Amino acid sequence: MAVVKGVNIPDNKRIEVALTSIFGIGPTRAKKLVVRAGLKDNPKVKDLTEEKLNLIRNLIDAYEEPLEGDLRRSIRDDIKRLGDIKTCLL
Repeated sequence: MAVVKGVNIPDNKRIEVALTSIFGIGPTRAKKLVVRAGLKDNPKVKDLTEEKLNLIRNLIDAYEEPLEGDLRRSIRDDIKRLGDIKTCLL
């Protein structure tokens, strides 16, 4: 299995679908990543070379928005803050 942002992405799926297993990457962002990486025909993860995987990892790291653990932490903190000021029911 390939590891991207600390997440094992499934080898038997197409790269666009596999990238959506990373929290914070949806179908639109996954498609943009595949296009920017220059991958044609949306190959399966197991068919990618290590160079292409590294390119995808670098493109994901270049995004300014938080992903995976940082995004989960941010959402959790936002919900806790709203609960502390009693604007939502927890």
